Amino acid sequence: MRWRVPVKVPVAKLVVAGMVVLVGGFSAPEGIGAEGTAGAAEVWQVGVAVAAAIGVAAWAARDLVAPVRLAADQAGLTLATGFARRRRLGWAQVDRVRVDVRRRSRLLEVDSGETLYLFSRYDLDADLDEVAARLESLRREAVS
Repeated sequence: MRWRVPVKVPVAKLVVAGMVVLVGGFSAPEGIGAEGTAGAAEVWQVGVAVAAAIGVAAWAARDLVAPVRLAADQAGLTLATGFARRRRLGWAQVDRVRVDVRRRSRLLEVDSGETLYLFSRYDLDADLDEVAARLESLRREAVS
């Protein structure tokens, strides 16, 4: 079983990055003012817009480079960590799988004792309760 980022998520992030560049471009200084220099505020705004666009584009690139966030089989789990790394956990290393429900968020938690891995609906493109049930079923089968 594999769960991946839906295609619409990185596309939306790239659209946002493009919009940030456009907005930054429209607020760019149009040249040298009467004083002989471009306003520092305008240059600063463009710099922030460019930095934000690069950040959102890098965030989208992660979704394109490593779209599969979680995979499970009889031996254990493979989890996406960092930008594009993977970590393999045997079922014996998994202490608990559950859905953490907060006031405004729901996250799938995979607890390996030393590390807690968190996945949202946008990471897995599936109902988190169903994913947790499938993972717990696989874990119980493997451990027993």
